[in-house]
Amino acid sequence: MTTAGVRATARIEARDDGRGGTSLPVLDGEGPLALRRIRSSGCEARVMLVGAMSGPLGGDHLAVEARVGPGARLRVGSVAATIALPGQVKGEARYDVRLDVADGGELVWLPEQLISAGGSELFVSSRVDLRGEARLVFREEQVLGRVGEQPGRLTSRLTVRRGGRALLDQELACGPGAPGGWDGPAVLAGHRALGQLVVVRPEFEKGLPTARLLGEYAALTPLAGPAVLVTALAPDALLLRRVLDEALRDLT
Repeated sequence: MTTAGVRATARIEARDDGRGGTSLPVLDGEGPLALRRIRSSGCEARVMLVGAMSGPLGGDHLAVEARVGPGARLRVGSVAATIALPGQVKGEARYDVRLDVADGGELVWLPEQLISAGGSELFVSSRVDLRGEARLVFREEQVLGRVGEQPGRLTSRLTVRRGGRALLDQELACGPGAPGGWDGPAVLAGHRALGQLVVVRPEFEKGLPTARLLGEYAALTPLAGPAVLVTALAPDALLLRRVLDEALRDLT
């Protein structure tokens, strides 16, 4: 910790162990970012991100990095929601996610929700780099404010690249100070839970799922590659998760 806030990085590296499983030669957490390996399933290694402290708070800079090698399979989740809170240090907090999946590797990224508490200010940057026949499931869920509370300022950018080519690059800002209209009918329409699901599978090269609505405030959109994007809005986190879970079951 410094006078400018907490600086911490969690690192995961997954490799094919040569015996039909996945090893984790690097599993290293710092400060509020603790990592725990849990019981694996088949050839898949499973890791949980455990928040050891409150945050991110104002001025904090947290990062999670994961690398998946050829033939390795990694699933990452978290034990609880992440809550962005105002802190004693003035200024924006940052939360960076950097994911790299090699040819033939697979990453399933399913953390719990990020909650933007009133008075907080957070910039979230997620970047995923895929190579060759890499496979990906990436879920992102955000809740604007706790019960009965106005949200903080939340800016989120997600970039997914395959072979150096962009499949998706988008940014959304919500809360006080965000560009006007973020809560209007053309964006969130008054909803406080928003999420997206990106699924990249080599077999989509033979035929992508067709674009379609998944409800009044959810849609599936094919991307320019073997990938699809599901976006959803909901009045609360429970209903948002239900929509995204149903979409994931249909896609996998």
